[in-house]
Amino acid sequence: MTISRKLLGISSALALIAIPAGAEPATYKLDPTHTAIEFKIDHFGFSSPTGKWMSVDGELTLDEDNPASSSVSLTVDVTKVNSGVEALDEHLNKEDFFYTDVYPEASFESTSVELTGETTALVTGDLTLRGVTKPVTLDVTFNKIGENMMGVKTAGFSATTTLLRSDFDMATYAPGLSDEVTLEIETEANLVTE
Repeated sequence: MTISRKLLGISSALALIAIPAGAEPATYKLDPTHTAIEFKIDHFGFSSPTGKWMSVDGELTLDEDNPASSSVSLTVDVTKVNSGVEALDEHLNKEDFFYTDVYPEASFESTSVELTGETTALVTGDLTLRGVTKPVTLDVTFNKIGENMMGVKTAGFSATTTLLRSDFDMATYAPGLSDEVTLEIETEANLVTE
């Protein structure tokens, strides 16, 4: 529940803390090979299965001088859900879950960034999933900013949030299959230099 790629990553406004004073706002592109959104859901009390998306595209703008004006936007290819079980992935794409024939993508657009610590922030935005848009707040941690092994300036973040499936018209098998879903996002974003 993309939300979040970001849903994810979405937290990048925090990188401001590590950028030299007086720096201009900078645009970073999410690295799809180092970005993942994982979901976890309670399965009738027996276990908490997980699944993930790695098909996430997006960018963020980091503004050190005015963190509240920083922003992030991303889209997730929901059809690429990966639970590790092919038959389950096929079911998740059907109408009673993500209904990807009609809604193949999910998106997140940030609306505010609130710094809560030296390396943490709350990033709130609009998550659109299955054609429904709801506000979502990500609890974000800034991990690191610097040059990666390829000499590209990179910012890394982790984020978590919880969603209610029923908010997005996806309450199939509830309450046995929990309405609440936990999302965990890991992302790296590379500075755009052109």
